[in-house]
Amino acid sequence: MRKLSILFLLAAMLSAASCGVFGPRRVASHVAPAPVSEGYEPLGRVEEVVYPCSVPGPTHRRMIVYLPEGYDNGEGRYPVVYLLHGARGHETSWIRKGRMLQITDSLFRSGLAVPAIVVMPNMNQYDNDADFADSRPKGALESIFEVDGIAEWHFTEDIVSWVDSHYRTIPDREHRAIAGMSIGGRQSITLAANEPDNYGYVASFSTYMPVKGRNSRYRTFYRGFEQKLDAQFLMQPPKGYYLMTGRGDYFCVGAVSLHRHLKKKGYEHMWLTTPGGHDWPNWSDYYTRVLQLFFK
Repeated sequence: MRKLSILFLLAAMLSAASCGVFGPRRVASHVAPAPVSEGYEPLGRVEEVVYPCSVPGPTHRRMIVYLPEGYDNGEGRYPVVYLLHGARGHETSWIRKGRMLQITDSLFRSGLAVPAIVVMPNMNQYDNDADFADSRPKGALESIFEVDGIAEWHFTEDIVSWVDSHYRTIPDREHRAIAGMSIGGRQSITLAANEPDNYGYVASFSTYMPVKGRNSRYRTFYRGFEQKLDAQFLMQPPKGYYLMTGRGDYFCVGAVSLHRHLKKKGYEHMWLTTPGGHDWPNWSDYYTRVLQLFFK
């Protein structure tokens, strides 16, 4: 048993190392231009947003908002994709490591994906403003073992409501997708299971399933997941549900177990395994795939 625990810890640390993160940038205002991939000028507009929080922890958090090409020149409304990071990540990870801007611009410009607003929040756990420290990245063990439901608890009330009130969104489940990788994948599927009336499209990449909470919010948010999942599919089936993982991913057992549960119950979903492991090349590929499936 001790040997297994040590192996699991080593795997967790290796996993977190693959989710590389970059230091955040301080902003003096409520909305500012966001950092982008070095040497790439996005077609869409990218903003860095500081928004107030309604749960214990920091008084404000940060997210990156991508507005598709043409947003500023029209009056139309757009669907929204919420894209979550994993361990050791934060709001810039998908841009810095996942080539999110290049992929999104290319798919929208070519007509292969429905143009949408893409929101990338910081989903780490922080105790207070000092701990938040201007959206500091968390260490591997902090990221993995502090998933306790607090950041998730405020997600719809603070993030989704803020986005709907400040941008031209189509504020319904048919035009709202949530996706994430690793721990962010676990957060995505659990948010959708808790609130099936809010998220019509759900995608999880390399799902990291085991989480241990320390408070009542964890018990409310994460416990009873399979029962909530059953209710979601029976009462408000997702418009699209996508599970993807690498065959060499040392955390793939969680994704495989979830797929088997859905298959056994006869719940419609897409299951994809690819070469490779718990790493950014796979996550960028999975994002490319699901972005072409959302809202169609």
